[in-house]
This record gives sequence, structure tokens and C-alpha cells, in this order.
Amino acid sequence: MNRDPAIIAAAFLFSMLVLGLGYTAFGIWTMLIFTSGFLGGFLLWLIFPANPSFAAIKVPYFLALALFVLHRIEEYSMDFFDTLAVITGIAKPDVGSWQVVLLVLLSVGSWLLVAPLVSRGYRFGTYLAWTFFAAMGITELAHFVVFPWFTEQPFAYFPGMASVVLLAPVAWWGMWRLSR
Repeated sequence: MNRDPAIIAAAFLFSMLVLGLGYTAFGIWTMLIFTSGFLGGFLLWLIFPANPSFAAIKVPYFLALALFVLHRIEEYSMDFFDTLAVITGIAKPDVGSWQVVLLVLLSVGSWLLVAPLVSRGYRFGTYLAWTFFAAMGITELAHFVVFPWFTEQPFAYFPGMASVVLLAPVAWWGMWRLSR
């Protein structure tokens, strides 16, 4: 498998850039949660160096993408970011702030590039697929295993929790397909 140091360095730097933006937008605690998706995805990409065809991940990718949109709708309608601000003590950033705009462009924007990049056999595309599936299948579990510990009613519903029940298993399926 291709272990081009330039691609590995670019993937690592991209992960660090996203984490840095996460820190400036949401603070250290939320950035640490993002770490499981971006740094975790990077490490999984290194551990499982396969370069699968897009056909191998197409169904879990598009299904996870659709469920991610539903997840974001649930988070938005249930005031996830207001609740997160209360937990972390970091004010909810303005949606139009440069940090949030750039964070969304780099993370979600790059995940939308998975299909064309993986279809063309680019290793960086496989790295992005790993970050997408790790973010959806690992990071989003924070709705169950992290956030509820910091609320007034531990283990009560936390904004975004309902959709993760569907999203995470689909992402695990995607990670399984990437690892083959």
C-alpha cells in the first residue's frame, strides 16, 4: 500500500487544523471530543491502509451522510449548542464567525469530497472517509457517554441523542468496509 510521507503529513496537518479550529470555536473540551473523529480517523487510516473502491463504501457513506443531516437537524431543533455552552462554560459561537464557517467548510466540506476522491483512488480521500466514519461512529457517541454526565439529570435525553442510535451503527459499518 502507498505510504507516501507527503500524503500522511497532509492528512495529519489537516486533522490538526480542524482540531485547532474546533478549539478556537468551542474550547478545549469540545475540541477533545472532536479528536476521536479527526485524530482517531487519521490513526485508523494508518492502521488499516487499504484503499477500497468507492463501491465498497458507497451505501454506508450515503446512508451515514443522510443520517448526519437528520442528526444536525435534531441538534439544531433541540438547542444542542446552547446546552453545550452551558456544560463547557464557553459561549456559543456565532454561526457566521470565521472559525465556525471554516470549521464547517473543512470538516463537512471535506466529507462531501469523499465520493469523488475515493472513486479516483486517492489515499487522501480514504483518509477523509475514515475521519467521516470515525466522527459519526465514535465522536457522536459523546451524546451518550460524555454529555449526559454534565447535565442536571444524568442519563436523560441530551440533544442529538436520538439520531445517533441510527447514525453510529451505519458509521461502524462504513469503518468495517474501509478496513477490508
